[in-house]
Amino acid sequence: MPALAVSSPLQSVPDGRSHEVAPWASAPFDPALAEEARRLIGRLDAGQRLWLSGYLAGSLGAAVAKAAPAAPAQPLVTILYGSHSGNGEQLAKRIGETLSSRGLSFVCLDMLDCRKNHLQEAQHLLVVVSTHGEGEPPDSAKPLYELLHSRKAPRLERVRYSVLALGDSSYAFYCETGRRFDAQLEQLGAQRLHDRVECDVDFQEAAGRWMDTVVESIAREHASSASIESLSPSAALAPASATIATAYTRKNPFQAEVLVNQRLTTRNSTKDVRHIELSIEGSGIHYEPGDALGVVPRNADEDVGAVLERLPFDAEAAVEVGSQPLALREALSQHFDIGLLTRPLLERYGAATQDAELVRLTSAGQEEDLQRYLRGRHLIDLLQDHPPTGLDAAAFAQTLRPLAPRLYSIASSLRATPGEVHLTVSHVAYQSHGRERHGVVSRSLALLTDEGATAPVYLQRNPAFHLPADPNAPILMIGPGTGVAPFRAFLAEREAQGLHGRTWLFFGDRSFWSDFLYQAEWLEWRKSGVLERIDVAFSRDAAQKVYVQQRIRERGREVYDWLENGAHVYVCGDAQAMAPDVERALLELIQEHRAVSAEQAEEYLMQLQRDRRYRKDVY
Repeated sequence: MPALAVSSPLQSVPDGRSHEVAPWASAPFDPALAEEARRLIGRLDAGQRLWLSGYLAGSLGAAVAKAAPAAPAQPLVTILYGSHSGNGEQLAKRIGETLSSRGLSFVCLDMLDCRKNHLQEAQHLLVVVSTHGEGEPPDSAKPLYELLHSRKAPRLERVRYSVLALGDSSYAFYCETGRRFDAQLEQLGAQRLHDRVECDVDFQEAAGRWMDTVVESIAREHASSASIESLSPSAALAPASATIATAYTRKNPFQAEVLVNQRLTTRNSTKDVRHIELSIEGSGIHYEPGDALGVVPRNADEDVGAVLERLPFDAEAAVEVGSQPLALREALSQHFDIGLLTRPLLERYGAATQDAELVRLTSAGQEEDLQRYLRGRHLIDLLQDHPPTGLDAAAFAQTLRPLAPRLYSIASSLRATPGEVHLTVSHVAYQSHGRERHGVVSRSLALLTDEGATAPVYLQRNPAFHLPADPNAPILMIGPGTGVAPFRAFLAEREAQGLHGRTWLFFGDRSFWSDFLYQAEWLEWRKSGVLERIDVAFSRDAAQKVYVQQRIRERGREVYDWLENGAHVYVCGDAQAMAPDVERALLELIQEHRAVSAEQAEEYLMQLQRDRRYRKDVY
């Protein structure tokens, strides 16, 4: 379950100080920066706060002595990111750090905070954007996307730009949002600084090359400029945990010992959902409720063996993974996806093998036949139906897509359970085309029951889904199924802080008797007052199916009152059906109880999003 951005509209300017682009009321912070600052300060003890205050006072005095007051200079580079899981935000911050190391001034903006004047004043524009669902921009990118494609779009002849597109080649509209941004910026007159680069799920290497190239190009253009000192906003804003957390990555995971592996659903449930507790003692990993844990995948030995049996290659034949030669067996085990088929895979494989039937299936007008063939089939089925004729091991490997890490919303509070991280994992298992199929990571986690078993993990921060900075702000939590995981973390955190009330949970699943995840905990929190309200919907317990969005409609007046009284709304879970249905329910109740048009209701909800009061972690 992916989790997956903190808006940081600061700019690094030649005098070495950070200036805000959009002041927040009378305070010199925007809401997102204020949230980061308050959150960091809240984790410090009295001695640490005293040291920090002295350090800041000293550094401010040095900055004043070093340079006379001056109006903020226009940044040389504008970085825009539209992120869903947080990868785009992290890459944007890395770009800022790289620019800063070269003495180049910049501003880094969440697309949600980007206004028309930011585009008009930009000199070099670096765009990092992911694609969501079926070719849609992430929610935070939608207002900017709509502006650029409207009659209000500014002309951008003096802007030089480049786009880094993030995507997942298992989807038909791979990197579509990045492609559209690239095309529209060109249409508006912007000059391409560097060709668009498209990144699959294993994006780090390609993104790094793009980053180095565009920064070098900008630095070369301005080599004759005076040496510039700048302070990286990303470095200034990163919480104390960031440096420690990034010590463990997908390529260098922490081996977390399994402490508990408990089934949450009953034996007669149609689902096998596990509560898994991992030890992170000694790792230095510090997470916040709302963050995610990445689990490094490895294909099951039996699945790899079955694929190798279908291949006419030596299992030890050398293939290239990135720039490193590996044995085919190792590459299939750890680096390549051998699961569900995708259109891009069939296109690459069909072109490489010159298989007439695959070429036909992936040609225009064959979508119905293509979807019929793809449904439920894995790589082993493709090899059975269409052997890799004419390919060697290396050429075959080039047709495969990378094996992506799995992200799970953290279901615990570090404050409540120090040294531990908890996950809520649904073991994916089904049959298709006469074969047993399993989720790569969910099965491996479900099988970690032996004493001393470990899981390779790393932290994926998700600041866009953290609790409000104001502990008194009401929170509405909507999380069917395993989407409820981060809300367990929210309430555990609030209980550890001694906070009560103004919390409302909407939970749904199939059956009250077999699928009420964490039932005893919700009821205990309800009894103690940590959880003020809980509404549930179980779709299979009655002739008429009931889902969480119906409960939201039934409580429409009260939900609207919570919104009007400053509530923050969090939605976690299925992106395809649940999240759109919940959003429609919210729009309907806003329209009804605010007595406004559908367009005005949409603007109301968009303003909640801009204010970081409507947050989604959907997948």
